[in-house]
Amino acid sequence: MTQTSELPSAELPAAETPPSAMAEAVDTVRTVGVALLAAVAIQTVIFQPFTIPSASMEPGLVVGDYLVVSKAAYGWSRASMPFNPPLPSGRLFAHLPKRGDVVVFRRPSNPQETWIKRVIGLPGDTVQVTDGVVSVNGVSIAQRALGPGLDLDQPGRPVDQIEERQADGRTYVTFDGGQGLEGDTRPAQVVPEGQLFVMGDNRDNSLDSRWAPDIGVGLLPVTNVVGKAEVVVASWKPGAALWKPWTWFNLRSGRLMQKIR
Repeated sequence: MTQTSELPSAELPAAETPPSAMAEAVDTVRTVGVALLAAVAIQTVIFQPFTIPSASMEPGLVVGDYLVVSKAAYGWSRASMPFNPPLPSGRLFAHLPKRGDVVVFRRPSNPQETWIKRVIGLPGDTVQVTDGVVSVNGVSIAQRALGPGLDLDQPGRPVDQIEERQADGRTYVTFDGGQGLEGDTRPAQVVPEGQLFVMGDNRDNSLDSRWAPDIGVGLLPVTNVVGKAEVVVASWKPGAALWKPWTWFNLRSGRLMQKIR
């Protein structure tokens, strides 16, 4: 009698159990949470976005510009942290800004407001403004007339473009609204230790260190500095808003990824 042998049948893989809706939800929450933590960490430690809210830094920066602010440039203080938490004063790994740097800071009289200006005087400097000419330690900041400019915020307001040159050779352009205007002349003032003297580039349309803290900035404590304004990522025309999707691409040409001077 002939015996036959049977080959063992191949084992079928066990059917995979589909993930439950709860497991998928937990995984989604975990992914979103990690992304949010990463975003908060980057914004807290490295960079922070900032939108120009006023015309005080024209012509270099205009309303609608979207900037990247470097927090590592000057070290970290409570002002660098989101929501300005009640941490001890001072800065970690502190570095003073340079004259001519554009800085974002918390307004001393109202830390909930974030402003932007250019550093003119450092601790120990003597700053004076005479007929629109700024001098630091008795030396005038060199100026060169560039002709008429256009104030985008007030197109009917006549302004002249004035190039200023810092001692280290860096240049930037300011607006001058004319002679004899308020703020054109300020007596010599010594900048105390731990303070900065800041001004807007739109010289006759800027409330800055020439004005008392309840009106403008007054002298700016270094600890109030958030960081250094580095790059204009993009710039939106007036009327653009997050809740108006049809305006998202209403961009100004020529203002993408511009280094801030």
